[in-house]
Amino acid sequence: MLNISVIMLTHNREDYVANAIESIIDQTYRNFEFIIVNNGSTDKSGKIVKQFSKHDSRIKVINLPGNCGIGAGRNRGLDHANGQYITFIDDDDIAEQDMLEFLYNLIIENKADISICGSTKEVNGEILDNYVFDDCLIMNSGEAVVEMLKRKRFNVAMPTKLIKKDLFDKIKFLEIGNYDDITVGYKYLANAKKIIAHGLPKYCFRRHQSNNSAFTTNDKLLNPRQLEEYFSAFRERTEYLSKMLPEIAEYAQYSEWSYMISMCNKISINNLTNCERQLEFIKNELTKNYFKFYNGNHTQEFEKELMEKYIKVL
Repeated sequence: MLNISVIMLTHNREDYVANAIESIIDQTYRNFEFIIVNNGSTDKSGKIVKQFSKHDSRIKVINLPGNCGIGAGRNRGLDHANGQYITFIDDDDIAEQDMLEFLYNLIIENKADISICGSTKEVNGEILDNYVFDDCLIMNSGEAVVEMLKRKRFNVAMPTKLIKKDLFDKIKFLEIGNYDDITVGYKYLANAKKIIAHGLPKYCFRRHQSNNSAFTTNDKLLNPRQLEEYFSAFRERTEYLSKMLPEIAEYAQYSEWSYMISMCNKISINNLTNCERQLEFIKNELTKNYFKFYNGNHTQEFEKELMEKYIKVL
C-alpha cells in the first residue's frame, strides 16, 4: 500500500527545481510517489524533471501543454495520486530530509487527518524562522482554523501539511485565480476531525522576486489584482466558516477586517497609487462596520490605532 503522494508543480523554475526534487527523493521515509506536474514550462525545467524521472521510478511526470494555473495543476496531480495521504512542495522550496517521516509519524501516532510541521524561510540567502514553535498542538477543526487565521504557528499554505486523501475527494482546488491556497486551504482544516501541529521546522520557503508570494516580503509589490482576489476569497471564507463552524464565526469575521486595515496601512504608507480603488473599498467596508470591528473581542490595540488614523466614524 502506498502511503504518501508528494505533488509538485513546476513552471519556469530551472534555477530552483533540481534542489526541490533532490530534497524529496533523498527523504528518509521511502514509501511515497512523487508526482511532478510540468505546468507549461518554456525554460529547462521540463528537461530537468525528465532527467530525474529516468533515475527514480517513484517520480511520475505529467506534462501540461500550457500554464493552466496552480489550482488546475494541483488538481491534475491529485487525479494521478495513489497515496493515502497527500503533501505538496513548491518548486522553489526545500524539504528537510526527514520531513515526510516526521509528518507521517505525527499523523499515524495521533490518528489525525492532517499533520503540520514548522518552517523556515530563506530571504536574500539568510535562513530565518518562519513558523517555529516548541508545542505539539492537538486540535479539532475549529481550533485548527483559528490557529491558521492567527498565522502565528502556521498559515494556509499547502506545503508543511500532510493531509488525508479523502479530504481532497470532497474539496478540489479552484481552477481560476492565482492564490489557490487562500480559496480552499482553510476548508481542509474545517472538514478534518483531528489536526496535529508540531513546530519543528522541516520545510524552507525560499522567497525571491519571481515567486507567487513575493509580495509577502515586499509591500511595494502589492497590486490591485492580488488585493481583489484576496478580498473575494476572504469574504467567501467568512461566510463558509460562519455556516460550518458557527462557534468561530466571530473570529472569522475579525480576521477579514484585520486583513483590510492592514492593507489600508500598507497601501497608504507605501503610496501605492495603483491601489486607490481598493483602498476606497476598504475604507467603505470598515466605515460601515467601524464599531463592530473597533469594539470586537479580538481587535488588537494597534488595529484600533489604525482605525482611528484611517477610518471615519459614521
